[in-house]
Amino acid sequence: MQLQTRTLQKLLDDSLKEDYGIKGDITSDAVINSGTQVKFAINARQNLVLCGIQIAQYYFNEYSSIKYQIHHTDSEIVQKNTAIISGSGLAKELLLLERIILNYMQHLSGIATTTSSYVELVKETKAKIFDTRKTTPMLRQLQKYAVTCGGGYNHRLSLDSGILIKDNHIAICGGITKALQRAKQYSPHYTRIEIECDTLEQVKESLLSGADIIMLDNMSPEQIHEAVKLIDNRAIIEASGNVSLNTVKSIAEAGVDVISVGRITHSSTSVDIGLDII
Repeated sequence: MQLQTRTLQKLLDDSLKEDYGIKGDITSDAVINSGTQVKFAINARQNLVLCGIQIAQYYFNEYSSIKYQIHHTDSEIVQKNTAIISGSGLAKELLLLERIILNYMQHLSGIATTTSSYVELVKETKAKIFDTRKTTPMLRQLQKYAVTCGGGYNHRLSLDSGILIKDNHIAICGGITKALQRAKQYSPHYTRIEIECDTLEQVKESLLSGADIIMLDNMSPEQIHEAVKLIDNRAIIEASGNVSLNTVKSIAEAGVDVISVGRITHSSTSVDIGLDII
């Protein structure tokens, strides 16, 4: 992740402005002397896969004079009751940044931790865990980065990242064959064409029409196994739809190449990370 990009910097700046309000932290202004110095630690309060260190660095560097030390980096497994960052500085500066830093780190580390759980379950298979476009508006770049910290991979970043023909495209276009023919006429030679299939008959038609990637949507492990035999290495196989920690292993064992999981970005629970004065 490149925090130097203007878009991401603006997101972080705007996030702090939202929390700052008009007058800033009036509570700290009311009860803490301006020159008060403190020592602090940002601690993991549960086992987790870390993501968001660069965001903490950005806020400390751009909005404070706080001196800090980083003990763990993104993608590392951090054990409960372990310091992630420690340091010292002005109490008012620290309290101004505390919540915005923790919000990002808790959310992104939650995604990384959940992704890691899926990756662990399929590690004995050839399947790789991918995310989807089911992300929070304006947070996609960060959420997809968190997926990679957890050992997963990124699917399309945006609509122009690849051609993925889904059920509504097929319905509007008038069928799989017609949709694939039009996609091939439109796409550059280096662009792979993926098509979503709900049935084995659609899989057969997609193969005959020359799809590069076939997405098996909401199929049972038994149906997926049949589709894998039918495709017989003639296309990359992706499984998607209602994938959970309870089903991902059986889906992977059916022989697919890719498993896309929307819930790793849209439903991951934030992990418990806290800032303590020491």
